[in-house]
Amino acid sequence: MCHRLLQQELGEPEGQIARWIQRLQEYDFEIQHRKGTSHGNADALSRRPCKENCKHCTNAEKKFGMETDISVKVLTTEDAWSSSEVQKAQLEDPAIRPILERKLNSEDRPSWQEIAPESPATKRYWALWDSLHLKDGVLYRKWESDNGSSCRRQLILPKSRIQEVLRETHDSASGGHFGVMKTLSKTRERFYWDRLRADVEKWCRECHSCGARKGPKTRTKGRLQRYNVGAPFERMALDILGPLPVTTKGNRYVLVLMDYFNKWPEAIPIPDQEASTVAEELVRAWISRYGVPMILHSDQGTNFNSALFTEVCKLLGILKTRTTALHPESDGMVERFNRTILNHLSLFVSKNQTDWDTHLPLFLLAYRSADHEATGCTPADMLFGRTLRLPCDILFGRPSDMPFSPNEYLNNLESRLD
Repeated sequence: MCHRLLQQELGEPEGQIARWIQRLQEYDFEIQHRKGTSHGNADALSRRPCKENCKHCTNAEKKFGMETDISVKVLTTEDAWSSSEVQKAQLEDPAIRPILERKLNSEDRPSWQEIAPESPATKRYWALWDSLHLKDGVLYRKWESDNGSSCRRQLILPKSRIQEVLRETHDSASGGHFGVMKTLSKTRERFYWDRLRADVEKWCRECHSCGARKGPKTRTKGRLQRYNVGAPFERMALDILGPLPVTTKGNRYVLVLMDYFNKWPEAIPIPDQEASTVAEELVRAWISRYGVPMILHSDQGTNFNSALFTEVCKLLGILKTRTTALHPESDGMVERFNRTILNHLSLFVSKNQTDWDTHLPLFLLAYRSADHEATGCTPADMLFGRTLRLPCDILFGRPSDMPFSPNEYLNNLESRLD
């Protein structure tokens, strides 16, 4: 031990010390003192972890020969989401098998008397008979919007694959650990199974990561006031999030930009919040891609009210507005988005938190592809008129939507936007 006092008589110990001594008397041992510089193996357990590129730890590993070569065996297996494997899983599912077998045999819809002995889940699939179709021997559900403007195929998911799908649509970086409604929408966009909503609600409710970071909200809710805008990129919000831990790339802040109409966000890591940095990133990351907004709204930060930033807005013909002093709620949209960023980063950053800027791109993908409460659509749908392709679409082999020629696609997009 490194504490020399433990070698001395402790007199008449009481309380916790007495209980420790009583417990240790069961063992036969001798207390020896070892100076602190030689006690690193035990001290390391209670010390704060070093950075990944710590030179001292690297040198210590080389000195004591702690570096270990690790060999990994790579196994190649058949794609678990190939058409044959998915069909096999569907046939093994007792709720799907009676429907799939009849579809494979090109049979007509069975009568109620034939389907009556089956499970309630099978009966619910039977009710969807006309919308169930085969593609490469796999059962899909064809879903069309009420006005017929959009159509997509939903894979009829066997029970054995549900957990894998929910891990991707909720737990992954592109899932974002969002709430029930966003996860439900993202899952329904691609899959269908009996009691889908109940399973999604249960999965989100039992997620340990969400439970640890999303406690009950006790804030008093005021009356919601929405700023009316009539077109994309007419009015946009601007804010700075930080300071955060300095990353290995030298970034410490996040420049947050969001459109009031379609809720399309940008989150750009920046090393400082100087007016010149903000103005440069505004032009590079937003204006060069989406054009010049008519109105730019921010808080009363000095960087947004500087002479340089004011001159940039004047040159570009942007009307600059700002929140009321000591009242950031007037820019609640971007303030709420900041909390969403922090919550997402807390789930995926490393222990030393110096890699948060590498997680921003996938967070943006997750947010842009999730339904927004204010619009009922995803930001990507509002901006591009189509659903973004996510990693789960590649992993699970989602079939593409109905094919269009360029002119047909343009006409379809115009009809949806009218």
